[in-house]
Amino acid sequence: MPAFYRPILLATLCLLPATSLLAKPVKFTDVSGREVTVDAPAKRVVLGFHFEEFTAIAGAKAWQNVVGISKTGWAGWRAGNWARYVEVIPQLKDMPDVGFTDDNSFSAEKVIALKPDVLILPEWGYKALGPAAQQLSAAGIPIVVVDYNAQTLERHLASTRVLGKVMGADQRAEELASLYQKKYQDVMVRIARAKATAKPKVYVELGRDGADTIGNTYRDTMWGQMLDNLGADNIANGRISANWGPLNPEAVLAANPDHVIIAGSSWQNRPKAVKLGYASDDATARATLLPYTKRAGWDTLKAVQQQHLYTLDHGLARTLVDYTAMQFIAKQLYPAQFADVNPVAELRQFHERYLPVKYSGSWMVTLKP
Repeated sequence: MPAFYRPILLATLCLLPATSLLAKPVKFTDVSGREVTVDAPAKRVVLGFHFEEFTAIAGAKAWQNVVGISKTGWAGWRAGNWARYVEVIPQLKDMPDVGFTDDNSFSAEKVIALKPDVLILPEWGYKALGPAAQQLSAAGIPIVVVDYNAQTLERHLASTRVLGKVMGADQRAEELASLYQKKYQDVMVRIARAKATAKPKVYVELGRDGADTIGNTYRDTMWGQMLDNLGADNIANGRISANWGPLNPEAVLAANPDHVIIAGSSWQNRPKAVKLGYASDDATARATLLPYTKRAGWDTLKAVQQQHLYTLDHGLARTLVDYTAMQFIAKQLYPAQFADVNPVAELRQFHERYLPVKYSGSWMVTLKP
């Protein structure tokens, strides 16, 4: 090659996405225990969930390598978050939608037509695939499973590292895994120091449909497992048969929790929801939380009488930044041990360091200012 061509070639190569230069088969075990081989860094990705985790780990530029998503899990479930990300990642608006396993709209045919290098799914999404799993396997499309729902330190760290491996972002993934582990363990140490004589009794409910509808509560996953991790007595334990579902109102009154958490968000077409997220504010969050205190019999609950009623964004129940939700809840349960912890400031700092969208709005609020 003539010498004068070399600088031109080098400059051209530097402008190309790293995935077009460095992709090679990488074998690893995903969170479900399955051995998977992926051409990594992947340059054609279909992403079924955990969009913000993907962004934090791989960076906003990695969306150039995403060819399809399960849109309902983002635009439908967290419309406010979706709107903010579309502003900074415009290609999301026209991103092909492959359907969603949660509502049985997922289409293996649509995924196959996109010719992805990999399909990334949460464990609950993978379990719901049914016959589609065989279709995708027959088409030679590797499926990588991650799991932030379990709310275990081990699975959070493993999921983060798996996403880093798939996208060639191991260093960033390790940084985020180390951050999560540090924050998680700090919460555990502080709780151990509290030496509580009795477990604080807590009830958590999904505030999607308003106070006149009994929303899901949780056990052994998401908010339920988080409460267990925090040393709380989750009143849903032993009272609901599945991992989530409504709890009889009489059971809530009989349990008489010390604290009540209503999970809010920016759901689409849910006018009575507890409103949280980028476009909300503390006053709006409190105004939409207040109707829960008017439920029949709730004036007798210790949590209501002592104004121990709180709301957190539901999306914080299964993310890389859910340590801020842990901090917030722990701060209510063990105020002396968490007096110097500022969960809102931590969430803001995570945005500044790892996300392309600016922090704004209201994400975790106590009824009493």
